[in-house]
Amino acid sequence: MATLAARNPVQFDVPADVRFAARTAILMAVTVVVGFFTQWAMGRSTFASPLRVHLHAFAFMGWVALFVTQGQLALRGETAFHRKLGWIGTAWLALMLAAAINVIVAMTRNGTVPFFFTPQQLLIADPMTLLAFVGLTFAAVAMRRRTDWHVRLHICAMSAIMAPAFGRMLPMPLLVPYAFETSVLFGMVFVVAGMIRDMRKYGTVHPAWLWGIGAVVVTVGLSDAITYSSVGNGIYRTVTAGYPGERIPGLEFPKPPPTPLITGR
Repeated sequence: MATLAARNPVQFDVPADVRFAARTAILMAVTVVVGFFTQWAMGRSTFASPLRVHLHAFAFMGWVALFVTQGQLALRGETAFHRKLGWIGTAWLALMLAAAINVIVAMTRNGTVPFFFTPQQLLIADPMTLLAFVGLTFAAVAMRRRTDWHVRLHICAMSAIMAPAFGRMLPMPLLVPYAFETSVLFGMVFVVAGMIRDMRKYGTVHPAWLWGIGAVVVTVGLSDAITYSSVGNGIYRTVTAGYPGERIPGLEFPKPPPTPLITGR
């Protein structure tokens, strides 16, 4: 990746790229808030949830706040504080992973997976998209001295975990059996916007966008391959053994509930 950056002949406008990234971070944060507010307003979620759900919300909303703050710090030229906060953010990733996997495993074990996902798909695909997010975030940190790469990779990373926000606004039951893939695709709208901007401003697409899209596409493809394999079957059996989820077929879509679904996420 560093070699590609070194060979890139286009001179990118760093201040303009930072402004674009800061504004995109705000737009992504607004999308997340709207998505989860919609979930609550429609009665599909509640504050009367287990502690693990609140920890999950704290970890991920904390990242959203950090993401927006970092964009504003970079925009104002507060580089020193931006870098210090960035290292805190890197450590924050561990909390996000732990909180998310805890909720995903609990939902699978309890048999409370949303009916537009198969339990096995949620168990395997959700953690893998998180790993794509972490990988792209670390790539952005590694490329922190190349601002053109740094800001774009961070947007790609955030896009990788935007599916839950879009999933709460999309008619997910109507998208079965491709609800998961569709929600991930919608998350890529910010990457596509960045590519269009680059084409208009520079006459070319920055390779960081291609790396980001490639990482997400590979992750989704690999997730599906594992989900519908003997490996996926084994993972599901191991995780649900001794729990109510053990009696639920891992590769069948649950029946829609008679009342608004409260996913607990």
